Amino acid sequence: MNTPVIGVLALQGDVREHLIALAAADAVARPVRRPEELAEVDGLVVPGGESTTISKLANLFGLAEPLRERIRGGMPVYGSCAGLIMLADKILDPRSGQETFGGIDMIVRRNAFGRQNESFEATVDVTGIGGVEGVFIRAPWVESVGAAVEVIAEHDGHIVAVRQGNALATSFHPELTGDHRVHELFVEMVREKHTAGSR
Repeated sequence: MNTPVIGVLALQGDVREHLIALAAADAVARPVRRPEELAEVDGLVVPGGESTTISKLANLFGLAEPLRERIRGGMPVYGSCAGLIMLADKILDPRSGQETFGGIDMIVRRNAFGRQNESFEATVDVTGIGGVEGVFIRAPWVESVGAAVEVIAEHDGHIVAVRQGNALATSFHPELTGDHRVHELFVEMVREKHTAGSR
């Protein structure tokens, strides 16, 4: 599989930017809004946006449970900003009724870096990639991780990127920068999973 099919959860958030970044990273990129569309992809990106809204809409569209099942089954998944929150096993300060998809043994804090007007950009050193421009918009950070989680980037003493098995998550938005190396890393993760599964 040289060209994996990767979906972007298209319920809310910066879907278009992720579709463009994935295409630039040599993947076939498709929006995913329904369970049958989810069934057709090799991996999935959960974009930035509002984690509470994504949670509600995923339940409304009947996607939440199928998504959890696929993540548990090893489907590669990448979450940026709100997507990081959605991949956490636990949120420190959830809104009422807010649920996550899980997949990464971590505890996250929503809006940890501040409100919209406190958004900022900073160079972040990501393991295996090097320095990337991190766009932090009402960004969460990771409070703590389990033993199976690899911390791949920190900023200002806080964890801002992690990987656990086939799951990848960043507090920042690489899809907004024109630098596609984080997406290239994820596309490679999808390829490796497919190769391992076909042996």
